[in-house]
Amino acid sequence: MSHYSHKTTRFERNLATREAPWVKWTLLTLSLSFFVLFLILPLVSVFFEALRKGWEVYLLSITEETALAAIKLTVLIAIISVPLNLVFGVAAAWLIAKHDFRGKQLLTTFIDLPFSVSPVIVGLMYMLVFGANGWFGSWLVEHDLKVIFAVPGIVLATIFVTFPFVARELIPLMQAQGRDEEEAAVVLGANGWQTLWYVTLPNVKWGLLYGVILSNARAMGEFGAVSVVSGKIRGQTNTMPLHVEILYNEYNFAAAFAVASLLALLALVTLVIKTRVEHRASSHFNASHMVPADINTLSPRVVP
Repeated sequence: MSHYSHKTTRFERNLATREAPWVKWTLLTLSLSFFVLFLILPLVSVFFEALRKGWEVYLLSITEETALAAIKLTVLIAIISVPLNLVFGVAAAWLIAKHDFRGKQLLTTFIDLPFSVSPVIVGLMYMLVFGANGWFGSWLVEHDLKVIFAVPGIVLATIFVTFPFVARELIPLMQAQGRDEEEAAVVLGANGWQTLWYVTLPNVKWGLLYGVILSNARAMGEFGAVSVVSGKIRGQTNTMPLHVEILYNEYNFAAAFAVASLLALLALVTLVIKTRVEHRASSHFNASHMVPADINTLSPRVVP
């Protein structure tokens, strides 16, 4: 902290970078006003509306049968999609950061695809592929398999919109660390899995956890793609965001805000964990000063 304060003081004393006090206070006021108006007030209003009719109505709203079904389905979707994205993210990041091959830039572009495609379009794409009139629709009907308007379709849509998060956190981190440690491990006799487990993953564990947190938050809060492929069947294919929409459209505001408050709590918990992970990662970085680990300490575990 003292190092940061020292750098700030030097910045303020430099005539080329020093700003007038009114400029700083104006920017601070605008930033805080925007923060309060567009972030704090809406968040507070969600909890206010959720608890307006008392705790009894609130608890009844979140323990009602369809609400519990939506909560369970949301958790199930996250449990399935996040580990799959974890595996894909680690594999893609390791491949892109540690290896050279044809089509590397193309793979990197495909990873960013969900960031540029509207979630609603993602849902429509799956409808065209797996819907009753889609490419595989007749084959699925013949074999009594259901993807659209069922849990598999929701899982597929969620995986698509969330799979960049882990990979995008790991790729720049692995590229910055280089390949020296992995090459040293291979020279000492480690195979690919041992190198990944004992050398690569320990070095990126905080970035990996950060990506998983973001992926989980997006999976639980996804609306656009899921709304298209789910069919919004109450008690069966409704996730929490879809359940909130249905309750609100039915003018059941107390129940809608009650379920919405659970999503808001999830966002707050995610924010706290994210901040904690960032702090731990920063502390780990400052402690290590980016000095490569002593490969001799790894060799007893790496070499069979």
